[in-house]
Amino acid sequence: MPRKSLSTRLVVTAALLLTAGALSTSTASAKPSDDAPVSTYVLTVSTNPTTTDYTHRRVDVTGTLTKADGTPVPNIPVAVQEVVRFTSWNPWGDPIDPTDYEPRDLGTPVTDAKGKFTIPRVEIDHETSSSLLDVQRKVEITASYDADGNPSTPQDDTFARTIVTTKAKASSVTYTVNKKKVKKGTILTIQGKVALPKGIERGGTEVFLQTYWENESRVQTTTEDDGFFVMSVRVRGYDDTFKLRTAPRDLYVAGTVQKLPITNTSLPRR
Repeated sequence: MPRKSLSTRLVVTAALLLTAGALSTSTASAKPSDDAPVSTYVLTVSTNPTTTDYTHRRVDVTGTLTKADGTPVPNIPVAVQEVVRFTSWNPWGDPIDPTDYEPRDLGTPVTDAKGKFTIPRVEIDHETSSSLLDVQRKVEITASYDADGNPSTPQDDTFARTIVTTKAKASSVTYTVNKKKVKKGTILTIQGKVALPKGIERGGTEVFLQTYWENESRVQTTTEDDGFFVMSVRVRGYDDTFKLRTAPRDLYVAGTVQKLPITNTSLPRR
């Protein structure tokens, strides 16, 4: 499943809900009339526990759907998702969404007589083959209810979310470089090894090499079964930032960033 920015629908919904809240506050003291709009819904969602780790990845998701006055709303399907979040690569400082989102449907539980819904033993994890480079530790659990079932009318949507914090094991990377001073045309070769916690498969960890400040990676590879990797790149005259980044395949194993001691002599002297 590809990462994507938070949908326009949710953004619009949030804005409309804020507007609705402001309007309801300003008219709270007004005398109700027979043609007053139907009360809005209130949706909540929470998890137990609120933190997961390498050996404890499951949570129970619960929530409630009520009317604004607290009256339970029974027999209503609520859409629940897990959203793994990633920090967007943005070295320019432009006003773009700093976060990318990867949603996963968890189900559509139906509220009981008390307006409560439950999904037990939800595994908080990353279940696609996409890279975990830049993954954030806080995973969202979202719940939504579309009153008329029409996605084209987001003004009647009700939305709630909560956060599950994932605690990751540490990893490390060691390396050697064939040259510390390079120039345009130099073939730079990096050999290294990624060390993961005991018992975790070492093969398949992604390794990225950055050579220029605007691009997060120039080349990438994956480690062999023993954690070893090697990568080469031809240096360009403007390459000015040399860093290694690693991304293990497990959400509960943290990647590393390592600055390389390499100087490009083709760059103008400062």
